Amino acid sequence: MKVLNLMNYLAKNPYPGRGIVLGRSADNQRAAIAYFIMGRSENSRNRVFEQTEDGIRTRAFDEEKMSDPSLIIYHPVRVLPNGLTVVTNGDQTDTIRDHIAQGHCYRHALNTRTFEPDGPNFTPRISGVMKPDGTYNLSILKSMDGDPACCCRYFFEYDAPVAGTGHFIHTYQGDGNPLPSFEGEPRRVAVDASDLKTWTQEIWDSLNVDNRVSLFVQLIDLASGQRETALVNKHHL
Repeated sequence: MKVLNLMNYLAKNPYPGRGIVLGRSADNQRAAIAYFIMGRSENSRNRVFEQTEDGIRTRAFDEEKMSDPSLIIYHPVRVLPNGLTVVTNGDQTDTIRDHIAQGHCYRHALNTRTFEPDGPNFTPRISGVMKPDGTYNLSILKSMDGDPACCCRYFFEYDAPVAGTGHFIHTYQGDGNPLPSFEGEPRRVAVDASDLKTWTQEIWDSLNVDNRVSLFVQLIDLASGQRETALVNKHHL
């Protein structure tokens, strides 16, 4: 699979929706994670990322303008006691966390979930698990070509990450009505994460100015487990 330039890929798509990047820094010393959210409606755009003790959560920027929190308020990132980092685009973050705590795996957890009930879009649920050794998994739960009668579950597992590369999965192929779900395998992308601040800014600048909402980026030192985190919120710029 061709290694894509992540910034060019994002810049060409005005509405990839929500996206997860998992990979490895070019020096092979750090795991790299990025998660962003975008929005077209006032409700979706009225959000910020906020750090918590075990990751991040979304919250309303203006509580008075929040009309329906059901699919937009959740914990996108949780770091588990065993060192796993779970990142998703919905409340399946907690489903994965709870099932792992019970001795199961992320697949077992996601087999209990489906795509989001927001017809006619039926937004896919995308999820990632970064392990302490830097290996990682990605998954997507999506409808069968927009038919809610069938949930298609796809799992992608990478047990030998290549330095300077990663994989990117997002919810939508692009803008539309209804929104077309992501198709194919996660895109293999270059990960230039030698500097947290620079990589974060490059990703943010590549997202559509009108639709971007928030961005989370984290680098994890594979030897020490130390984490560097950056958050960008449109409403706080």
